[in-house]
Amino acid sequence: QVRLVESGGGLVQAGGSLRPSCAASGRTFSTYNMGWFRQAPGKEREFVAGIYWSGYSTSYADSVEGRFTISRDNAKNTVYLQMNSLNAEDTAVYYCAATPTNVRKVVRGWDYWGQGTQVTVSS
Repeated sequence: QVRLVESGGGLVQAGGSLRPSCAASGRTFSTYNMGWFRQAPGKEREFVAGIYWSGYSTSYADSVEGRFTISRDNAKNTVYLQMNSLNAEDTAVYYCAATPTNVRKVVRGWDYWGQGTQVTVSS
């Protein structure tokens, strides 16, 4: 079992930055691949970024490539999402997810989810 708790969301002006984090419980965190998803009002949950257990391989949605960076600290059981150059379209609830299998750019296949953290970008 893996329990995920996100924090670090908030309200920011367009062009600003935020770095939400996701703290995981359990001694097997370093064996899980991690991801960030987001869900805006009235829209489906979508993939944002993923990182493999070693931290050396990452993937991103086209909409955030070059602006967002996912990273992890296995010693702290934490994964981060550095978000720069934010715009109104980035407003959403951001969710952390974990999987023991490959990083997938779809919701299906992720075994564990956090409760989400709200990110609001004002224009």
